[in-house]
Amino acid sequence: MLDFIKHKVKYRFRFVFANAVIFAFMILYGFTKRQDSNSPSVKETVANQLETLEDELDSLQIVIQKFRKGILTEAFLRKQLSNTRNAYKQVESYVTYYFPEHEKAYINGAPIPHLDPYPVGQADTAGVTDYLNSQPLDDLDGGYFMDGGAKVLEPIGLQRLDELIYSDEVDSYREKLSRLIEVLQTKFEVLKEALLSRKYYHDYEVIEFSRLELVRITTKGITGFDTPGSLNGLQESYYAMQGVQELLKPLIVKASIERQIDVLDLFEQAKVFLLENNDFETFDRFEFIRSYINPLYKGLLDIQRELGIESTARLRNETPSWNAYSENIFGKDFLNPYNYTLLTREKDNQQLQALGKDLFFDTSLSQRGNISCASCHQPELAYTDGKMKSLAGVPNLTVKRNAPTLINAIFANRFFYDLRSYGIEDQLEQVIEEHLEYDTSFEEIVSKLNSDKSYKQSFNQIFKTDTITRYQFTSALISFLISLKSFDSPFDKYIREEEELDASVKAGFNLFMGKANCATCHYAPTFSGLVPPLFCENESEVLGVLAKPGDSIVDSDQGRIKNGIKNEDKYIFEKSFKTMTVRNAALTAPYFHNGSYETLAEVLDFYNEGGAAGMGLEAQIPHQTLSSTKLNLTQKEMEQLITFIESLTDVPKSERKDQ
Repeated sequence: MLDFIKHKVKYRFRFVFANAVIFAFMILYGFTKRQDSNSPSVKETVANQLETLEDELDSLQIVIQKFRKGILTEAFLRKQLSNTRNAYKQVESYVTYYFPEHEKAYINGAPIPHLDPYPVGQADTAGVTDYLNSQPLDDLDGGYFMDGGAKVLEPIGLQRLDELIYSDEVDSYREKLSRLIEVLQTKFEVLKEALLSRKYYHDYEVIEFSRLELVRITTKGITGFDTPGSLNGLQESYYAMQGVQELLKPLIVKASIERQIDVLDLFEQAKVFLLENNDFETFDRFEFIRSYINPLYKGLLDIQRELGIESTARLRNETPSWNAYSENIFGKDFLNPYNYTLLTREKDNQQLQALGKDLFFDTSLSQRGNISCASCHQPELAYTDGKMKSLAGVPNLTVKRNAPTLINAIFANRFFYDLRSYGIEDQLEQVIEEHLEYDTSFEEIVSKLNSDKSYKQSFNQIFKTDTITRYQFTSALISFLISLKSFDSPFDKYIREEEELDASVKAGFNLFMGKANCATCHYAPTFSGLVPPLFCENESEVLGVLAKPGDSIVDSDQGRIKNGIKNEDKYIFEKSFKTMTVRNAALTAPYFHNGSYETLAEVLDFYNEGGAAGMGLEAQIPHQTLSSTKLNLTQKEMEQLITFIESLTDVPKSERKDQ
């Protein structure tokens, strides 16, 4: 913390004389250009940063051993952990870019039990340990020796250390801390060697992992996700920004003087803001994102464009989840829906979308001719139906769970509350074949469509074929689902500076992203369980939702553990459900998978109490992933949270019933 205070004093001085610094920079511009060849390359900076982290890990290992023997106090232990985590934050941008699976599994993943990322079966396992430590997890053969079931592993890594070392029971974890640091050092060494062996760090990669780190700071750094024990996320975000700034130096000096001044000034001001406002609960996240993060995010894109640097996606002809040409983290084009489906942008168009809309509302496609997609997903209710559980196609019955919104539903890699479906195409098939829903098959639906002259004409106009296929039918429906996007709500316009800000919305957003702990599961900008910064994985959580509010019985639905997916029949997935979006929640009551909570106030009260475990029902929900610690939100704060959630209302206008 002393180093952090020194930085604070230094940057307070810099902030006062910001204009002088910029003026001096302009005068010295020519000198900077001449010295470009002498500046450390990205590869050299990476090597220096990795060496620093290695040294800090070694120091942490020594401190842990001395703490285990009673030689050092927990204050020394926490100080060294802080130094180590700050050093890690300076390498985080490229570690999570090149080796995201290894980072999540071994270096800084969430501190909850998880499946073994590399399950080894009953085959001859001689040499497996050496193999597993030969290179990062991302580069290993995922099917190697995989003939058995995955085990549940206890969490390891820096987040787990943060949780234990800042625990009131840290004295009881002395042996565990010793084991954890040994594993962490081993797995880091694998990572370090892989990174040092890279011959090049291409300009397009440096720009991308730097911009993605700004996304991570926004979604995980300042929210406290990465620091479950210490809540040092603001301090760590400072070091993350400093690390990115160092890595970008060789690129920034190639830009025009105006771009250099703008970007460097934003970096300095952002770090000053973090230093000057370092209280976790009162930190103004809205202002930080709107005034510093988003302008920096765009500023780096401006440099990329000025220097003619293409994106990885274009160079490799890929369809990524994140749009490298987006200008705002809360922009309408920030995510790419075509990453999540087989339908490509080139084959999508308004005509296909209109056809998909007709299919969406057509009851004749179901077996009994009495339901359509819109029966459970009505436009005026943000594509839900307002019922606890939707009415089934079979008379007098309901489906198993509450109908979630379809707005932004395309942004997911797994579907349904229990995550039983991989991909939107598979999700459609399960709905079509489900006895309580369409109770039919693709074959029967395609046959009906081929017997309908109007549909045949519509499909022929688009696909130029005489016979309708399953792919064509699915493409039309998916095209319509892609159109159901929501990134233009009042809140989005506030944070993009397109409209005047509502102070209550700002207060609610800051609570959501901070004290109320909502954003550690409902990640911005989707405010769902789609995990940033790569946005290619959906999370599920064990909340302990009650059968009904005020009850003392946890809902009986077993959730993900019963989804039929290999290796997910483990205790950690019992009563685990997909984290749905908070966007448009003002229109989607009732809430949760069982639809038992009628108002947002009831939902917030549930979270405020720490879920079922926080209410003293640990015996019924022993593996709750939601923190059981009470949030202690006041009535005013809960009202502000509701105001923020209401500001996320954005049903696509062209699809509203009243349009």
